[in-house]
Amino acid sequence: MVGRSDDRVSQLYKRKEKLTIKTNNHQQHMIRLQNIEKVYRTDTVETLALNKVSLEIAKGEFLSIMGPSGCGKSTLLNIMGLLDEPSKGEVKIDEQKTLNLSDKQLAQFRNKKIGFIFQSYHLINDLQVLDNVELPLLYRATTAKERKQLATEALAKVGLSNRVKHFPSQLSGGQKQRVAIARAIVGRPEIILADEPTGNLDSAMGNEIMDILLQLNKNDGTTIVMVTHDENMAHKTHRLVRLFDGSQVQ
Repeated sequence: MVGRSDDRVSQLYKRKEKLTIKTNNHQQHMIRLQNIEKVYRTDTVETLALNKVSLEIAKGEFLSIMGPSGCGKSTLLNIMGLLDEPSKGEVKIDEQKTLNLSDKQLAQFRNKKIGFIFQSYHLINDLQVLDNVELPLLYRATTAKERKQLATEALAKVGLSNRVKHFPSQLSGGQKQRVAIARAIVGRPEIILADEPTGNLDSAMGNEIMDILLQLNKNDGTTIVMVTHDENMAHKTHRLVRLFDGSQVQ
C-alpha cells in the first residue's frame, strides 16, 4: 500500500512539475506589476494602452504574452524593461521598487538585470559580430579582455563561434537573431525580454531560436518574457498571458 501511494504521489508531482514555478512563495517573484495603467495623450486624443494590468512572474519562469496588434503587448514589455514608465501602478524587479529611481539608476539597473531581444535584431551594421555582442559591457567596469571573453562565450552558447569576425550583412536572419540573443545574455542578466524574437524568421529558424531560449531558461534559470503572435511558440513556455484592448483577459 505504501509503495502504491508513493507511486501516485510521484505521478502527481510529475504532472504538476511544470506548474511549480508559478506557485512559489512571494519572495521568488522576479517581476511584479500592480495595477499598471498607461495612457498616451496628445492635445486632442487620449489613448489607454494598458488598463489595470497586474502580473507576477516567478524567478526562472518562461512567460509568453499574446494578443492582437495594438493591444498593449510591446508597451507592457517596455514597462517591464524599464524603458517606459506607467501612468499609474507599481513596478518591482527582483523586489526593487523602480518608480523613484533616477534615469542613471534605471540605466544601471537595466544594464545589470535585463537583456533585450527585438524582432528586427537592432544590430549595428558597421560593427563585427563580436563587437555588437560586446556593446552592453561598455557601460560596465570591464576591461577589453574581459569583454572579448564574455562575448566569445555568449556567441559559443548560441552556436556562432565561427562568425565572430563577420558583419551583420553577411549573416542570415536566423544568425542575426542568434547574435542578438548573444548580446542579450553577454552580461549574464537574470531577465530576458523578447519582443517577437521569431517574427521575422521562417518556421525552421524560428524553432531553432525558440530552442535556444528554452535552453537558456532551463539551464541558466533565466526568467524570460516573450511577446509573440505564434500560438505554437507560446505553448512551449510555462505560462501564457493574453491581452485585449490593453486589459489582461487570460
